[in-house]
Amino acid sequence: MAQQSADGPAASAGAESFLKLGREQTEATFKIQKDVLEAYEEASRAWLARVQSEVDLWSQLAAKLATTRSVPEALGAYQESVAQRMQMAAEDGKRMSDDCREIMGKIAGSLSKGWPGGST
Repeated sequence: MAQQSADGPAASAGAESFLKLGREQTEATFKIQKDVLEAYEEASRAWLARVQSEVDLWSQLAAKLATTRSVPEALGAYQESVAQRMQMAAEDGKRMSDDCREIMGKIAGSLSKGWPGGST
């Protein structure tokens, strides 16, 4: 009798619900990975643009220094570039904080919305 119940319809339904749960968890995991990857790609594009802006900043300083005619003029150009760089550093900190917050939000949101429960 015990063998019949283990091989009967109840066991089959249990196996199906177990497989369904596994499938749902796999799909939820893929969705989390996709969302996080998209956030990383967006952050990466922003950081590449940021690197380019720094290259431009220092290239402009080099061009200004090449055309200066006095030490005070050179120091003024350098001071302006350093001030811009400090502003960029402050923006970098804010951007990094925002990027981390966005990625963590995507992970938390995906887990709370998309992760199937264990009970059937």
